[in-house]
Amino acid sequence: QVQVVESGGGLVQAGGALRLSCTVSGMSFEIWKMAWFRQPPGKEREGISCISQRVDWTSYRDSVKGRFTVSRDNAKNIVYLQLNSLKPEDTAMYYCAAQNTRWGPCSIQDDVRYWGQGTQVTVSS
Repeated sequence: QVQVVESGGGLVQAGGALRLSCTVSGMSFEIWKMAWFRQPPGKEREGISCISQRVDWTSYRDSVKGRFTVSRDNAKNIVYLQLNSLKPEDTAMYYCAAQNTRWGPCSIQDDVRYWGQGTQVTVSS
């Protein structure tokens, strides 16, 4: 049974930082493309970052480039999202997802096979 569990969300002031963690079990984690999504209140869910089997195969939504960094630790079955220089518009529920096992660079537009339940990030002005 695959489990995808996010943690690390919270309330921070604008300009602050958080590190989100996503712990995965029940799968061969190292062969999966992983991604992060977010859903601001009242808006559609959007992909923000992904990381493939090679850790340098990463992709980011333009609005978070230079501020967010995705990484993974295959020994621990964890994917991270470091959120720096946070803005109020970053406020959202953040979701971790497993995309697919195809070899190659990932895209935040790829379909998702497994979803986590989300962790809330709130950025105050």
